[in-house]
Amino acid sequence: MESPVINDFAAKMSSAEMLIDFHGEVSESRISEILGDVEKKLEATEEDFKKQRKVYNILVETLQNLYYHTDPFGGEELSDGEKKRVARFILGKAEDHYHVLAANYIDSDNIAPLKARLDKINALDKDGLRDYYKEVLDNGQYSVHGGGGLGMIDIARKSRNKLEYDFTEVNDDFGLYILKIKV
Repeated sequence: MESPVINDFAAKMSSAEMLIDFHGEVSESRISEILGDVEKKLEATEEDFKKQRKVYNILVETLQNLYYHTDPFGGEELSDGEKKRVARFILGKAEDHYHVLAANYIDSDNIAPLKARLDKINALDKDGLRDYYKEVLDNGQYSVHGGGGLGMIDIARKSRNKLEYDFTEVNDDFGLYILKIKV
């Protein structure tokens, strides 16, 4: 999973600032391991508890998105013949902010709707995000994963920052979706 955006982000996080750098297959057990590692590392910092919880909750949403929305891509297959769902996840701290990067492969047909949703979220202020969250919650349209697009809204609300994103074409069928979050 190569991208100038990912490489630049990783380069900006020195080894002293890098808390997690994961690249591999996304599975429930691996997500649980990452969250356990993150929780330990956050507890070991001198960060106030409220910020630790905010960062942790944003990471839960981010990793759930990776788990549920990474499309199978690549040459490697699992033992049952399914293609692996591979993602990249980086958590670092620079100065007073935590920086998160999540990258995964996405079916090209899903890029335009996701971009439109991200642009809508980024166009809203704090009150607009709250109202949009309630609207999505009340519309009763849930995905097969149980959410109705609430995760990205929740990330924007909790981080209090715009969501930076990038889509890179991989081939005619797939793109690489990169999300950067500043907390």
